[in-house]
Amino acid sequence: MKLVSFNAFRTIGIPGVRYIKPELMFNEIDIIKEADLILFPETWQVSTLVYGLKKQIFPSIETMQIGANKIEMTRALWSVAKGYVPYTEILASTDSNIRKVLETFPFPFVAKEAKNSMGKGVYLIENDGQFIDYARNNDVLYVQEYLPNDGKDLRVCVVGDQIYDAYWRIGLEGEFLHNVAKGGEVSHQFIPKEALDLVSKIANLLNINHAGFDILVSDGKYYILEFNVLFGNQGLKKQNKTIAQEIYHYITKDFVPPHPTSPLPGKVIS
Repeated sequence: MKLVSFNAFRTIGIPGVRYIKPELMFNEIDIIKEADLILFPETWQVSTLVYGLKKQIFPSIETMQIGANKIEMTRALWSVAKGYVPYTEILASTDSNIRKVLETFPFPFVAKEAKNSMGKGVYLIENDGQFIDYARNNDVLYVQEYLPNDGKDLRVCVVGDQIYDAYWRIGLEGEFLHNVAKGGEVSHQFIPKEALDLVSKIANLLNINHAGFDILVSDGKYYILEFNVLFGNQGLKKQNKTIAQEIYHYITKDFVPPHPTSPLPGKVIS
């Protein structure tokens, strides 16, 4: 199986991978054409690889395209699980829409930038001035209800067609965000099966095969905030398989190669 990766870090431990720097894509076009599967392309490469070169990619094209933009992500989630998405308005950033939001959303509420991750570009809006500042710097208003919670959310990591790990992210006292990158703590205790089942169902419906889903519990109900394609590994606990091993198992289980594949990474052949 001929594998090309555009992300060396994410594919460490996967056997037989040829790494190519994304910016050298067209210099190495012949190698790419010969590949059976392309791993972790950047967003700007996806259309060329899938529609131009007819290549299979991992993560899936659905994962890459839906995961690249919070607006498109929310619309996709509305199509399969609207009842599990916080009330959200997506509007052009015009004076009339700014007034509409300020007249209809009670403080506090949440505003987000369409393209960002790791807690960046997410704002708790508590007054008119904060929202106007946000609106002047964004062409699209992404506004969401604030959901009261107990200071934590759940990160559920999907790799292939399985949930690889799940953990609570507990925010610092008084902090709005719970991200580990923002100083949040991690707990693997008392992970609710209902939340895992919800993520599995949505990932299957949308064909999402590599993502960290963020789930908030408010008033006893689960809400999907978003998912991150390139989720961090700070909170992951040690598993029997590494993420690289899980990816390799997933991408090879349905692939019939013309020659024997390499052994599972880390497996000792006696």
